[in-house]
Amino acid sequence: MIDLYYTATPNGLKLRLFFEETGLAHRIVPVRLSAGDQFKPEFLAVSPNNKIPAILDHAPSDGGAPIPVFESGAILLYLAEKTGRLYPSDPRQRLELSQWLFWQMAGLGPMSGQAGHFRVHADEPLPYAIDRYTREVQRLHGVLDRRLQDRRFLVGDDYSIADIACYPWIVPYAGLGQDLANTPSLQRWFDEIAARPATRRAYEGVEVPYSQALSSQARQVLFGNGAAEPAR
Repeated sequence: MIDLYYTATPNGLKLRLFFEETGLAHRIVPVRLSAGDQFKPEFLAVSPNNKIPAILDHAPSDGGAPIPVFESGAILLYLAEKTGRLYPSDPRQRLELSQWLFWQMAGLGPMSGQAGHFRVHADEPLPYAIDRYTREVQRLHGVLDRRLQDRRFLVGDDYSIADIACYPWIVPYAGLGQDLANTPSLQRWFDEIAARPATRRAYEGVEVPYSQALSSQARQVLFGNGAAEPAR
């Protein structure tokens, strides 16, 4: 059994997508970010960066003690290698997959998060920040669009964890100031993934990120605490 420490954020939804696609046995452990659950000692023992998602694998392949894994990209790689699912067997394709997975972790996710923050959650409008991050997300969408012009998915014709990593960060495109009509190959890819039964199950009842402002209490917990904040 695998414990999934989860909130329905783009990064958390990557793991929901993986589990829905594979049917791998797991137990969801809700982490209420707006209530400060991410600062509790029991969560920090699994995810020292106080971020979701994280997992605790109680049945690792080596038969040893339970293994905690944090960082969504690392978790996807760990689970794909453990199961052999959504992960190509060809070494060259694995290299391609790693590049697009790391590209998402280093670029698409952080830049989209900054665009969403300054467009929706900032205390006051900061035109420079809004323009800076909105334009960067636009550029990254263009990178994906060019990649997908001659292939069905990011790594050839097979759906993989590279696609799973990127998709949740495209879902809130409107709140990030983007229009997928401007990137037709990305739109085609997005629509195909959105129609998958596993995607529909993972997103059932989930609110699109950056679609509305947060409460003042949630803002204080999410944006007012740092790594040195005492655990509660």
